[in-house]
Amino acid sequence: MHLRRPGRRGLLLGLMAAVAVVAFTVYPMFRHVASAAKDNYESLEAFSMVLATVRKHYVEEVDTQELIEGAMKGMISSLDPHSAYLTPDMLRELRIDTRGEFGGLGIEITMREDVLTIVTPIDGTPAFRAGAQPGDKIILIDGEVTREMSLQEAVDKMRGAPGTEVTLSIRRKDQRNLIELEITREIIHVQSVRSPQIFEDRFGYLRVTNFQQDTAKELSEALTQLETDSDGGLDGLILDLRYNPGGLLDQAVDVSDLFLDAGLIVSTNGRLESQRDKWLASSNGTAKLRPMVVLVNGGSASASEIVAGALKDHQRALVLGTQTFGKGSVQTILSLPGDAAVRLTTARYYTPSGRSIHERGIEPDVVVEQTLPEAEDDESAAAAGDEAAAEKEPAEPSIEELSRDTIDVERDPQLKRALALLDGWAGDIEAIGGVAGFQLDEPSTLAEAASAPRPQEATSPH
Repeated sequence: MHLRRPGRRGLLLGLMAAVAVVAFTVYPMFRHVASAAKDNYESLEAFSMVLATVRKHYVEEVDTQELIEGAMKGMISSLDPHSAYLTPDMLRELRIDTRGEFGGLGIEITMREDVLTIVTPIDGTPAFRAGAQPGDKIILIDGEVTREMSLQEAVDKMRGAPGTEVTLSIRRKDQRNLIELEITREIIHVQSVRSPQIFEDRFGYLRVTNFQQDTAKELSEALTQLETDSDGGLDGLILDLRYNPGGLLDQAVDVSDLFLDAGLIVSTNGRLESQRDKWLASSNGTAKLRPMVVLVNGGSASASEIVAGALKDHQRALVLGTQTFGKGSVQTILSLPGDAAVRLTTARYYTPSGRSIHERGIEPDVVVEQTLPEAEDDESAAAAGDEAAAEKEPAEPSIEELSRDTIDVERDPQLKRALALLDGWAGDIEAIGGVAGFQLDEPSTLAEAASAPRPQEATSPH
């Protein structure tokens, strides 16, 4: 068979055909890009016209830089409650938060359904002593309506010089009227690991109030001390993450790693490759295997949800309490010229089994409500003619009104149930696997855990 080489004319025709195909294929893409660029240009042109109109016609003379800064704040805050434009002063304040000492009221707040909401008051702080509770909606700050405030603006209004006062008007579930909380600002000292105790000479108890610098180190030291103080070693451990609003990601990872010797702890997923990451457990420094219960509630958020989710998915611990808050988004501080910055939500957290934490929270293996003594409504009783009820002695202070360092098992049904479960544990310590060995009344919990998606396997630390 004889093959002919294509002539110049054939090559030229082939090249022209190829160019035609490429042009036909790429043209719609260029047209789309050009259209998007045109739309963006027209939007910027409209913004410039609005800026010029305000400068020319507004009743008072305005500062152009302030107008532009206001526009940037509005643009970022419209994305979600946790994204914000940070002025240099705001950025300095933000850096203070994770050092364990700052001035303010001592509450973690967020936006829920466009309403400023308390995640939890920090133990022992002015807000805690004033009676703030998880889930309280802040309607007014010093008489100013919060509906139009950004999260950062609300934080700025609540912070101030130590010794000064601020009044929060809050709406609480099942309460008809607003509750006024008058709170005196002070320097907030946060102790992360608190209340180490041994129950029945067998079961250790540790509470983590937030995740800040050295939390994992402090927890490891406290656990070692409990082991030393116990008679013959601990037979079980309770890690209390209730009312823990979160904190530093690396500390949440290190605390989880303390109880896991391999596998995925948490992953993040965002639009960019740099926003997709995994944190893995290693066998270095893993605590001794023992039955373990993690306590959570609606005040457990962010970093505490990462820990609870990791230990639950690996079936390393039984999670007990009520559903957590559901704050599972990642904010990144991106620097801007002039010492300003943007705090932008760039990714979301996922537990080892691939469940999103954001706005879903962690569902406990065993649900136990935290029932609290209810105070009598004296005014309502008197209005109804029930004089005896109106003259009754006030009810005992609830767990919320006491320091959470004051532990009373009989008044804490979640802790009481955790101790009972540890006492009835009858498993193989070398195959501890979370719910395995716990004697549960709810067989559906065991079935659900057995059928849950398995965590991703991993062999090397991040």
